[in-house]
Amino acid sequence: MSKTAFIFPGQGSQYVGMGKEFYENLPICREVYDLASEVTGLDLPKLCFMENEQIHQTEYTQICMLATEVAIYMALEQNGYQPDVTAGLSLGEYGALVASGVMTAEEAFEVVRKRGIYMQQAVPTGGAMAAVLGLEGGKIEQICEQTEEQMQLAVSVANYNCPGQIVISGKAEAVQTAGEACKEAGAKRVVPLKVSGPFHSKLLTDAGKQLREALDKAEIRENFVPYIANVTADYVTEQSQVKPLLECQIYSPVRWQQTIERMLADGVDEFVELGPGKTLSGFIKKINRNVKVCNIDKMEDFVRFVAEHC
Repeated sequence: MSKTAFIFPGQGSQYVGMGKEFYENLPICREVYDLASEVTGLDLPKLCFMENEQIHQTEYTQICMLATEVAIYMALEQNGYQPDVTAGLSLGEYGALVASGVMTAEEAFEVVRKRGIYMQQAVPTGGAMAAVLGLEGGKIEQICEQTEEQMQLAVSVANYNCPGQIVISGKAEAVQTAGEACKEAGAKRVVPLKVSGPFHSKLLTDAGKQLREALDKAEIRENFVPYIANVTADYVTEQSQVKPLLECQIYSPVRWQQTIERMLADGVDEFVELGPGKTLSGFIKKINRNVKVCNIDKMEDFVRFVAEHC
C-alpha cells in the first residue's frame, strides 16, 4: 500500500517572496498569513514578500518559514490531500505538528514566535557551525568528543542530514579544531556555515528551558497523524512525549537521515516537501535515489502536484 510523507524544511531555506503566489491566489493561504500576523503582532506578508533583512534574522525567520509552510499545507488540505506520516527538519517540525493535527496553526504560531526570540537571545558570542562532507558519523562524533574534552569547549554533531553530510556545532574555536581533525581523518571538505549561532548544541540549553514554558500553555491533541521527532528519529505516539521532545530539540542533534530511513523502512514511497527551497528533497535523493520526491515551493509546483494526484 502506498504511503505519502509530508516533510517541512528548516531555517536557512527562506527567501524574500516565499509564499507570495499562494497569498495572492488562494484565499485559504491569505487567511493563514493573516492569522500568523494577528497572533504575533507582526506584518507577515510584509516580512515574507517585501525586500528586508529581518527575514534572515532568527527571531523573524522562524515565524515567516512556518507561516509559509502552513499556508501551503492548508492549500493541500483544502484540496483533499492528507499525509500518512509527517516530519520536519528543526523548525520544520512545527509544520509537521500542524499537518499531523498535534496542535493548531494558531498555537504553533504562538510557540514558534517565542522560539525564534529565545533562540536569538540565547545565542552566545563566538558560536559556529560547519558541515563535514564525506566522513562517517561515528568518526565525527568521536572527534567532537575528543576536541571538547581537550579544549573544554562545547562542540558536537548538530545535524545528521544525509550520507556524507553531517553538521557540527559549538564554540567557534572548538568547531574549527574539530573541523581540521575531520579533514585529517579523511573528510572531503569542511564548510563553515553562515548562521547566527551554534544551533542544536548544548549552548542553547537555556533557550530550550524557556521554550518549555511557552509549550506548557499549548494544547496537544489526543489523536494525530503519525509524525517522527528529530531527537529520536522515531514515532511520537503519546501526548506526553510531544513537549519534552520539542524542548530537547533546540539543543540536541537533528537525526534527519535516520528519520527518512525509518519512513522508508515503514513503506513510505512518496515524499512531498512543503515550503521554500529543495533542501530536503536533495537530502532524500542522497539517502535513496529511487524514491519519489517532489517539492511544493511555488504555485506552479502546487498546480502540478494536484494535476498529477487527481
